[in-house]
Amino acid sequence: PLKRINAMSYLINNLDLVGQLFLQHLRLTLVVLFFSLIIGIPLGLGLARVKWLRGPVLSLLGIIYTIPSLSFFVLLIPIFGLGTTPAIIALTAYAQLLLVRNWLVGLTTIEPAILEAAMGMGMNGWQRFWQVEFPLALPMLLAGVRLVTLSSIGIGTIAAFINAGGLGVLLFQGVITANYDKILAGAIAVSILSFSANYAIRILERRAELAIYGNSK
Repeated sequence: PLKRINAMSYLINNLDLVGQLFLQHLRLTLVVLFFSLIIGIPLGLGLARVKWLRGPVLSLLGIIYTIPSLSFFVLLIPIFGLGTTPAIIALTAYAQLLLVRNWLVGLTTIEPAILEAAMGMGMNGWQRFWQVEFPLALPMLLAGVRLVTLSSIGIGTIAAFINAGGLGVLLFQGVITANYDKILAGAIAVSILSFSANYAIRILERRAELAIYGNSK
């Protein structure tokens, strides 16, 4: 209890610093999510169309996901230097497995009869995707977005080690100086960011599900 009180006191007394690091962490997460969607949505759509590519591509993404984060960051430093750039690249690479897999499941589990009906109505490929496939697969896509967001927030704390900023700065500084209040304050701030992001995206998921299934689910 004493450490919790001291940690909260640290948060209150250093609100400007914590707020700045919180915004850095949020910005890093949003940038990673942006690039992940730009890459993952067309990649998942391509895998949904070309079945033989699914195994090799998903296997490659799985291998990338198993690389330890700190090792991945360090491998990118000689090319991109320290800072947010290697962190964004690594986190975006990690995100692809979570995002593409969910998006692919959403696209490939649509009833074929629905797609045939859309074709029968004279819809072209783009119209079928935008008016039929995308809305039906959206809940699974949002589930992937939620996983990517939470993963990026968590792994993003380690990115402070390569000078990418964010709430991980509190954790690393706390470890170096044996300041347990700072460590716990950083953990609390990261938890707040994670819970808030999870709650917000889960609401979007639920709304997308209600738009498709109504109150039956």
